[in-house]
Amino acid sequence: MLPSTSMNSLGQGNGVLNSRDAARHTAGAKRYKYLRRLFRFRQMDFEFAAWQMLYLFTSPQRVYRNFHYRKQTKDQWARDDPAFLVLLSIWLCVSTIGFGFVLDMGFFETIKLLLWVVFIDCVGVGLLISTLMWFISNKYLVKRQNRDYDVEWGYAFDVHLNAFYPLLVILHFIQLFFINHVILTDTFIGYLVGNTLWLVAVGYYIYVTFLGYSALPVLKNTVILLYPFAPLILLYGLSLALGWNFTHTLCSFYKYRVK
Repeated sequence: MLPSTSMNSLGQGNGVLNSRDAARHTAGAKRYKYLRRLFRFRQMDFEFAAWQMLYLFTSPQRVYRNFHYRKQTKDQWARDDPAFLVLLSIWLCVSTIGFGFVLDMGFFETIKLLLWVVFIDCVGVGLLISTLMWFISNKYLVKRQNRDYDVEWGYAFDVHLNAFYPLLVILHFIQLFFINHVILTDTFIGYLVGNTLWLVAVGYYIYVTFLGYSALPVLKNTVILLYPFAPLILLYGLSLALGWNFTHTLCSFYKYRVK
């Protein structure tokens, strides 16, 4: 799960790793270790994962400095502890149940919504975005002098999870307190508040994603990852001018899903 692995670094002495060291450096071995720890809660550092979640809001740069430290001490950037993923899953489940309650859904409708959000919105879309960013970064962003290095998929997925968490909290938790009495009131204040929360949430996603890839020294021109801010702000202004309520659209879509 190394985001930047040198092909030249695989040689030792005569240029060949012994079988034990070769296995240790394979992505498959790292993935197996990660998945094995997923079922061993006593080995997970939930306190550290909670610290990361806090700083993703207040100072996301500190989170990526810790990724640098992991690279220096464990020779990998991506997380080897699934505690962050477990806590994120819990947040996702609790907030989705809250969404179902606010939208006055029944028990089975809420369960259907939970399955949709977890396996489609989070896992499915997350895999798609991570794969797309992995491809783009390796194809277009790796420096010419570092062509022997590549950004591995595991780190791309970690960056997505980091960026997804603030978006989840803003849209699936904070927004819940304003939906019925403010956002869905069909007034200018309603869609101003709702669309502003969307602007902040998506903006956080873009910024934290940018920080993740700019932290890798083998990449260049990562500032282009901030370019989506321009169409985002344009869409925000257009939505206010047209009276388009993003949250109302989301709620309608959620209700349609569980019919």
